[in-house]
Amino acid sequence: MSTTEPSTAVEATQADVPAAVETLARAFADYPFTRHVVAADRHQERVRGLQRIFLEDVGMRYGRVWVAGGGDAVAVWTTPEADPSPGFAAAAPLLSELVGDRAAAFAAAEEAMEPHRPTRPTWFLATVGVRPAVHGRGLGTSVLLPGLRAAREAGLPAFLETSAERNVRFYRRLGFEVTAEVELPGGGPKTWCMLRTPETPETPETSGAPGRVAGGS
Repeated sequence: MSTTEPSTAVEATQADVPAAVETLARAFADYPFTRHVVAADRHQERVRGLQRIFLEDVGMRYGRVWVAGGGDAVAVWTTPEADPSPGFAAAAPLLSELVGDRAAAFAAAEEAMEPHRPTRPTWFLATVGVRPAVHGRGLGTSVLLPGLRAAREAGLPAFLETSAERNVRFYRRLGFEVTAEVELPGGGPKTWCMLRTPETPETPETSGAPGRVAGGS
């Protein structure tokens, strides 16, 4: 019988993928960025497909993935140890199909964000989500802590982008600071770039206190 606490994050295995994909699909169902760059028809199905790409084709193969609560929370990181470009390249045709008639908006958003992304080796939070039914239980913090600690131990910064202002406060409590605010072209949502340096001291949140990520990174 496992003695692992339900809120304790563990590295994901292939067996965790179905639950983790479902969590991410629900977390991003009405997220401002995906609403802007993913076609409206069959929107949640498309978002589920995109999240599977980030989780399975990129994170599981080229990065690090943690889950908590049996998959009720999931965090997907890319790291300097492995270049995720081959994963994204292989998934490009499917990604194009999934964004549908919002392909131009997706490309414009990527172009707008690129100048604000780190050029030095960095842990990049590709996607994170908590199943809406279990918000407020500290799973958001729990699933992010292993990546934050691993980045810090490696002497590397951690970086993320969020299009939800409420998430900015959450990430600040984890030691991230805003490095850019970008108004996405074509009426897209404001998106915040946030960086956590390896020199950032431990806080109650990063030492394990409960916290919450409100639907998507």
